[in-house]
Amino acid sequence: MFSYKEQPETLLEEDVLLDTSLEKSFQLIVWNDEVNTFEWVIETLVDICGHSPEQAEQCALIIHSQGKYAVKYGSYEILKPLCDAITERGINATVEVTA
Repeated sequence: MFSYKEQPETLLEEDVLLDTSLEKSFQLIVWNDEVNTFEWVIETLVDICGHSPEQAEQCALIIHSQGKYAVKYGSYEILKPLCDAITERGINATVEVTA
C-alpha cells in the first residue's frame, strides 16, 4: 500500500504524461513542382531526411501524384532546419501543424 508521501510522485508522473500528450506535432510537407526531377527530390530526401532510397522514391511518387506529401513528422525545432535545407536545394517545402 502507498503511503501519503508516495502518492504525489505518482500524480506528478501522470501530470508530465498529460503535458507531453498536449504538445503540438508538426509535419514537413514537400510540394510538387514542374522544375525538379524525381532523381533530385529522391536524392534530397535521402540526404536531408535520412530516408532510404526506396522510401524517398515512394515519397516522390506521392508528391507527384497528390501535389504534396508529409515526408517527416516531429517537433518544429527538428523539422524547421530540414525544411530550410530542402528549400535551399530549390524544392518547395513547409512545416505545418499536424491536423
